[in-house]
Amino acid sequence: MGTNGPVTITVETLVHSTVENVWKYWTEPKHITQWNQASDDWHTPYAENDLRVGGKFVSRMEAKDGSFGFDFGGVYDEVSLNKSISYTIADGRKVKIDFIPQDNDTKIIESFEAEETHSIEMQQAGWQAILDNFKKYAETAKEE
Repeated sequence: MGTNGPVTITVETLVHSTVENVWKYWTEPKHITQWNQASDDWHTPYAENDLRVGGKFVSRMEAKDGSFGFDFGGVYDEVSLNKSISYTIADGRKVKIDFIPQDNDTKIIESFEAEETHSIEMQQAGWQAILDNFKKYAETAKEE
């Protein structure tokens, strides 16, 4: 990646739902397991989330055929209700998510430090696919 520090990648979407609902669907484990995958052949069978500064989270991401899986987790650095979340992934990379109300819609902007194993394009496509799955889920989920 070079010597200038990590590359930051940004993905975003506009969700046709209120920021309160978007926040709930983004942060509650029962919802995370419904949308947190980049493709239909993956799923998240388990998630836990201690949504507070210093709190930890983990999502178990697995191929549905059982061929591969990993834990995606980290520790929260900042949590501002219905506004933003910042965290450090277990490998030390930083992530920031902003939730911006726009009338009855919510713009989500997610920025993350790239890792060095996969191409920037592959990482951006993967994170965007997960965000697109979130949008689809948040726009069709029944209020709970």
